[in-house]
Amino acid sequence: MRERLGGGLTPLQILLAILCLKVSYCSSILGDEHNALVSIERSAVTPDISPSAEPQPFLPSLAPSPLMPFTNATVPKLSGLCSLNFSAAQSIMSMTATDCWASFAPYLANVVCCPQFDATLVILMGQSSKNSGMLALNATHSNHCLSDVITILEAQGANGTLQSICSVSPANLTAASCPIIDVNEFESSVDTSRLLTACEKINPVKECCDQTCQNAILDVAQKLSLNGMSSSDGIPISAEHSNSVDDCKNIVLRWLASKLDPSSANSVLRGLSNCNTNKVCPLKFPNITTLSKECEGLINNQTDCCEAMESYVSHLQEQSFLTNLQALNCAVYLGMKLQQANVSKNLYNLCQINLKDFSLQALSQESGCLLPSQPSDATFDQMSGISFMCDLNDNIAAPWPSSTSIVPLPSCNKTSKIPALPKASSAHCGACIEKLLVMLLFATSLFLKMPP
Repeated sequence: MRERLGGGLTPLQILLAILCLKVSYCSSILGDEHNALVSIERSAVTPDISPSAEPQPFLPSLAPSPLMPFTNATVPKLSGLCSLNFSAAQSIMSMTATDCWASFAPYLANVVCCPQFDATLVILMGQSSKNSGMLALNATHSNHCLSDVITILEAQGANGTLQSICSVSPANLTAASCPIIDVNEFESSVDTSRLLTACEKINPVKECCDQTCQNAILDVAQKLSLNGMSSSDGIPISAEHSNSVDDCKNIVLRWLASKLDPSSANSVLRGLSNCNTNKVCPLKFPNITTLSKECEGLINNQTDCCEAMESYVSHLQEQSFLTNLQALNCAVYLGMKLQQANVSKNLYNLCQINLKDFSLQALSQESGCLLPSQPSDATFDQMSGISFMCDLNDNIAAPWPSSTSIVPLPSCNKTSKIPALPKASSAHCGACIEKLLVMLLFATSLFLKMPP
């Protein structure tokens, strides 16, 4: 879809070029002059499958740069002023460091990295409350603890700017406006048995539609925010009280994390976050004026219109990896914006725009990476580096919106007209990257430090 390489590659393009190693259909993407520069070794390792066989998902892989080891040899220097029990969530923190690996964190942020980082903070707070009896830190303590958490993660290969990438501040570890943070007071104020029954184990698919655990959390958070006051006076809920409910939800999650083992708590928290992640389109859309002028009304020149459409979508592709449901939401949102700008023709059909065209691309439309709605964590291997599962094979046409289009959680509405979604990735990969050349990694590490 994109023919914008010009005289050189951007840092992001070089980074994503690594994903094409040893994948047969990537062999002609870069051109001879770039092949000579980075000496990419390519070979067809895609297994022989018949045309009727179901294509398998792809497992992209990135090895850490030799200039930046995945795990530092030195012990991270901590403040010594944080009482959080880091050892209780050691495995979860390692998972977070992998999900938020330095170079890829900004591009996996909204789907994998930040949800896992948030879950880690909740689990650390919950596990530590077993000894402290408190579900929140004061302002001073929270500063030291957040700094220590990021220092530990960075020492294991995570991006050092997670606070900025995930919009997290020390205030995220405090009580904020929730009036109850004492564990004993919490347990005497609400029906903890009902809460635990609803949330100790969730079905990540059914939960997003039925909201059993989410409703239980909301009910407890509302009771905590009232702190013994009656809500039956008929007084409208103020913005201040609404904020308090949101802050108390965090307290509820920390309490849940104290009652579950870290691995189980992580599964629940990630399942809940996926429900919110898949409701929205996280992309920032550029102004559509130029696009709408080329494509409005009867469309005078189809070629110019589709070139404008492809140019517009190429800007979207530089932002983030998306899940299939996020891509669906993005497609409907952009279609609605175009319809409001007097574009009546189905541009997705006209210009062959697929759902995966909204997600980050590996230099070519054929390498569009679309994550499943329940994205798996990234993994680290000494030989193959950082890997995560995505689907390059499902060329599902993007849906042009109609009056029946429903953006939030379309899979929960059985009557809504939506296209078949890409299947969830299986445990098998159609093409796995075994090894990356040091020469390419060296070049990548240098270019990533250069301004775009």
